[in-house]
Amino acid sequence: MKRIVLTWIVFTAALLVPTAGFAQISCSREGLQSAVNLYIDAQTKGDTAGLPLAMGLGYMENVAPANINNGIIKKAMKIDHHRSLIDTANCQTFTEAIVTNKAEPYVLGTRLRVNRDKIAEIEILWTTTGYWLFDADAYLKYSSEEKWDTIPANQRDTRDTLVAAANAYLDAFLEGKKDLVPWGYPCNRTEGGRGRTGTGIETDSCDPGVPSGVNISNRRFVVDTTIGSVVAFCTFGAGNPNGGSGAPDTHLFRVEKGKLRYVHTLTHLLQANFRGGGGGAGAAGGGAPRGGAGAPGTGQRGAGAPAGAGRGQPPTQQ
Repeated sequence: MKRIVLTWIVFTAALLVPTAGFAQISCSREGLQSAVNLYIDAQTKGDTAGLPLAMGLGYMENVAPANINNGIIKKAMKIDHHRSLIDTANCQTFTEAIVTNKAEPYVLGTRLRVNRDKIAEIEILWTTTGYWLFDADAYLKYSSEEKWDTIPANQRDTRDTLVAAANAYLDAFLEGKKDLVPWGYPCNRTEGGRGRTGTGIETDSCDPGVPSGVNISNRRFVVDTTIGSVVAFCTFGAGNPNGGSGAPDTHLFRVEKGKLRYVHTLTHLLQANFRGGGGGAGAAGGGAPRGGAGAPGTGQRGAGAPAGAGRGQPPTQQ
């Protein structure tokens, strides 16, 4: 009888233990980091079997609902560099991942939302060859050289300060009120990889090239106060002739003592699908890519543009 009872206790305990690898997923910082680790593993393999996905998972690519079975997450990639924001307040994460594979390079911006012990949403914005100022090798060089380390607790900005800094920067694109942006010095902005402001001196600024008349819309934020970072998922314009192309976009910020230090942007817009064609190509090496006639906010979709704000087609599965 004792043996039967003992066997039942062991069996019951086994049922209550979550599947290995899934048990650590939660809204704690450690739990969200575990979700990021599982995502990186899944993206590397092109296999989502190891992800604890919620029933009714929301999956999006480039601000549009997509079928995960045909998604870029199913494409195996060797990730050369990545950094992540952990947002415990909203139970979300953001991961910037850089792939320098010569045949198929990518830079990805991936948002995860966790609900209890499951991943409830996956949203990926991807750029690759032919997209706005894309250069994965340059993106890797700049990103890996930058300092996005943990900020001492007594020197951290609040969540509200980080979001306000991001909004001030993005608001300047519409009204041109750059005096309201908390500019820091030095500050370096990387756009797609090929666009880069600054030359490595103390007076480097993220100010050059910021246009006006572009409505940065549909903003959603992921915030990590421990590293002074906030990312905005948004559209570069409102998607109408007077408000910009509406191309899917992410703006990632590093803020130190209330001032902007780094800005990274990814814009899912084919280089050929905005007014001026190659406009902005001269941005590398500290040019002013956003202000020219070919800036994504001012561009118009050409006759051959894919449907939906310049979105490209999902990558072909191998």
